[in-house]
Amino acid sequence: MTDHGTTTPAATPPLLRAANLHRLLGSGEARAHILRGVDLTVHHNEYVSIVGPSGSGKSTLLYLLGGLDRPSQQNGDGKEFSPPSRVYIDGQDTWLLGDQELATLRNAKVGFVFQFHYLLKEFTAQENVALPMLKLGRRSRPQAMERAAHLLGQLGLADKRHRRANRLSGGEQQRVALARALANEPAVLLADEPTGNLDRRNGEIVADLFQQIASAGQTIVMVTHDTNLAARARRMITMEDGRVIGDRASG
Repeated sequence: MTDHGTTTPAATPPLLRAANLHRLLGSGEARAHILRGVDLTVHHNEYVSIVGPSGSGKSTLLYLLGGLDRPSQQNGDGKEFSPPSRVYIDGQDTWLLGDQELATLRNAKVGFVFQFHYLLKEFTAQENVALPMLKLGRRSRPQAMERAAHLLGQLGLADKRHRRANRLSGGEQQRVALARALANEPAVLLADEPTGNLDRRNGEIVADLFQQIASAGQTIVMVTHDTNLAARARRMITMEDGRVIGDRASG
């Protein structure tokens, strides 16, 4: 895990910023306006939960914030949104980046944890965690494997690092996914229902780990239906019908 510090200089730009964020999917009568002009700022060292009913746009917002998707620039009638629909990651306007540039920024700045861990089942836990480091190219293979072993040890999986992913329990697999998300020391960790596929005991373990890394200074933005998990965050954003309807301190 990485300690990103506990103070944010006044001159530091927001880590994530959504400006008049829109997302439309489909076409014609099937077109759905998923996000409707969301404005949102996340600063360094924040631990944020995003809650709301299914279909409110939570996951779509998370994917846009992390550069996995791009915002829509026109409404259903072809009219440009004003002001433009934009996402900024660490001050960079992602709309101005090409696909490869955006992928590089995403790999360097953002870690993702999903409800389904998407581990490569034929690889060991250690190899799964090392992969994003090798892809980014900042560490040699021995260095990547060493850091992977260190992260797995911190998450209580030192004795499972050589085990193939498909021989791990659900809770263990999610912890490997968390280690993988932290591998490149991301500026922000984005989590989409990280306990949604776990039983209560393993859900509590993962929730405790999130709280620990947030306390160490890691910025986290998490979508969840779990009210207990959401309440652990220091800030809770509530969404409904593609809009932010609440934003308050919690935790």
